[in-house]
Amino acid sequence: MDEFHDSLPSHIACFPTVPVRDVVVFPHTAIRFKIGRKPSVVALTTALQRDRLIFLVTQHDPTLEEPTPEQVHRVGTLARITHHLQLADGTIKVQFEGLERAQAIRFEDSGNCWMAVVKRLPTDREQSPRISALVGKLTGLVEQYVRQNPDNPENLHADLRIEEPARLADSVASHLKISVEEKQKVLETVSLADRLLRLVDIFDIELEKLQMDRTIQGRVKKQMERSHREFYLSEKIKAIHKELGRKDERSEFEELKRRVESARLPAEAHDKAMSELRRLEQMPMMSAEAAVSRNYLEWLITVPWHERSEENGDLQAAQQILDADHYGLEKIKDRILEFLAVRQLVRQSPSSILCFVGPPGVGKTSLGKSIAQATGRKFVRLSLGGVRDDAEIRGHRRTYIGSLPGQIIQMMKKAGTINPLILLDEVDKLTSDYRGDPAAALLEVLDPEQNSTFRDHYLDVEYDLSQVMFIATANVLHTIPPALRDRLEIIRLSGYTEREKLEIARRHLIPKQREKHGLSETQVTFTEEALVAIIQNYTREAGMRNMERDLAAICRKVARRLLLTPEPDRAEYREIITAEVLSEYLGPARYQPARLKERSEVGIATGLAWTEVGGETLFVETTLMPGRGQVILTGKLGDVMQESARAAMTYVRACATALGIAPDFYRRQDVHIHVPEGAIPKDGPSAGITMATALVSALTGIPVRQDVAMTGEITLRGRVLPIGGLKEKLLAALRLGIRTVLVPQDNEKDMADIPAEIREALDIHFVEQMEQVFPLALVESPSSRLVDDKTLPNKTLTDDLSPIWNTDVTDHLSSVPVE
Repeated sequence: MDEFHDSLPSHIACFPTVPVRDVVVFPHTAIRFKIGRKPSVVALTTALQRDRLIFLVTQHDPTLEEPTPEQVHRVGTLARITHHLQLADGTIKVQFEGLERAQAIRFEDSGNCWMAVVKRLPTDREQSPRISALVGKLTGLVEQYVRQNPDNPENLHADLRIEEPARLADSVASHLKISVEEKQKVLETVSLADRLLRLVDIFDIELEKLQMDRTIQGRVKKQMERSHREFYLSEKIKAIHKELGRKDERSEFEELKRRVESARLPAEAHDKAMSELRRLEQMPMMSAEAAVSRNYLEWLITVPWHERSEENGDLQAAQQILDADHYGLEKIKDRILEFLAVRQLVRQSPSSILCFVGPPGVGKTSLGKSIAQATGRKFVRLSLGGVRDDAEIRGHRRTYIGSLPGQIIQMMKKAGTINPLILLDEVDKLTSDYRGDPAAALLEVLDPEQNSTFRDHYLDVEYDLSQVMFIATANVLHTIPPALRDRLEIIRLSGYTEREKLEIARRHLIPKQREKHGLSETQVTFTEEALVAIIQNYTREAGMRNMERDLAAICRKVARRLLLTPEPDRAEYREIITAEVLSEYLGPARYQPARLKERSEVGIATGLAWTEVGGETLFVETTLMPGRGQVILTGKLGDVMQESARAAMTYVRACATALGIAPDFYRRQDVHIHVPEGAIPKDGPSAGITMATALVSALTGIPVRQDVAMTGEITLRGRVLPIGGLKEKLLAALRLGIRTVLVPQDNEKDMADIPAEIREALDIHFVEQMEQVFPLALVESPSSRLVDDKTLPNKTLTDDLSPIWNTDVTDHLSSVPVE
């Protein structure tokens, strides 16, 4: 090995190697540590026997007892052994003096120790203005660090007396309390300028950390001083109040205790309140936890436990109130009066929860107010639209900051009685997300078997809701979860007829708007023609909300004109609102007067649809084009409506021969079915017979009567199935001026709910099969054309279709060729 050592170049040599842990040895620095591992002891002995030079290199992982060459850094320090001492336990205490940087070219195992072939790295002793500037910057940072760091290494201050830049940098790096990885990076930086720059960056970061620590400590100290100050001042306030004879902390406890006793709480709530009082007595009055306890006690005391309203048992008075507040709705009023009558006889909580379902503006919320007035109960309204957190119903637990009871308990506190009427408005607008399902939380509230022991998360005691009258409102039913819908008794409020709207405007809306705008009955008068024009040309809705807005707009303009009138003439001011002057107040008509198509056309049929805001008419257009049997559906149709179109197409193909249509029409023609107003989504099965009629009209060339509207679902066998929203659809037909309506036979039972004025104004035909629809909807029946053409003599449409109705439809369709 010595011969090999002598053969190496002068800047490359072979030295015994000792891997060190958790320390980086720098040149120009002295360091002491113990050596106990056998290979390291042998390397140390070898170095002592030679020239006392040894290569010190840092391990990557300090936990390794026997690292391999791949587990140590390549750059280390060539050091001289200055002192060594053999200890009793076999370890050697050694002092090294770092000489210069060196890089291991390779490691060799001599059998008992490591030998490293190292290359001495040149010592950078550059002297330049940049080096001087960096040294000055580093010196300033070290001085600042020494002043600000209470536990700084003592040698750092001594390092500032070193004049040589390279030695200064290495000495500062060795004494700085940074990670081994950072020190190793400094050691591997050969360029003096780069080394100084790295140290400047390190000291900048360390100073920033010190500044942050001082800021945090200052805040903690201020907080502690504030707490001590508050405690001191609170004690002085107590003493002052005692000298002045005012209430002190003890008096507040006594007041709270007196209020708890006088509230006559149930046993569970009383025990809870007394326990909370005992806890509060042991807390500092200024603490945050004491505020939480006081707030909880306030809620327990102020929520009504026994106070109740005196209920009105006079059904005659209740009926008068309902009649005064609402025109029409006779069946609804009868059901409400029955509800109240049972409540008077049984003298307990009603077993059912009423839910008013109908379009916006038909008076659902105002019905709830009228019921509260008729029964003498306090009325509170809880809007559930957009609520998506079940804590809004059940409350938050007291462990949360700013927690409060749920809206149910808050409404009870607002009402101040145990038997109010709570209107759950827009129950169909409840939503759910990751925070919970408020609809599920309402199940316990609305169940008469459970709500007597309702437990709010905040109060955490049983609260009796059985005396509360709950009434819910909704626009639609399909968005209400089935479990919640099962607890509700559904009462439907359909849209108003034109006559009902006229009477409501006269009796309720006009007097209300006159009063709101400070006008007398003589100052503004509405003619019947003006009201009808507003209904027909400015508001097309199921309810009365837009009608009320337009009446308010007219009253505002009249009030303005009144104030612009000279003072002497105001007493004689009169304004009569006629249909001719409406455009001056409301602008041009928003809707054109309803009118029928000018003539019967081929392929265009009139259907009736139900929407959340009332009934609407829709026109189904069908066009044929040369093609290969493709069916095109447009008009933003929903899945159900598209399926209805396909069912109609299948029915027509199956019955093509009986309808006088070429059996292979679908091979030579494409069919395009379109429902205008394509930007509006449409869905539902009730347009099935309308689509089938338009399709047959297009294929036979027979026009559809322009004065006929229809509604009904179609099956593959041509049956007409029942639909919903019949009243709204009939109202839509009346608005359009249609007088003949085709309705499914199964909907005949619903005619009892249709006002007499609608039944008298319309010629309603009940149909059960499609062969009943064609003679009524088309200008001429396809069967008569067949007889005239003598294509199928002595046969009627029913005769041709009868084999299909009596056999399986799949058997019949199997004979129809399909591409």
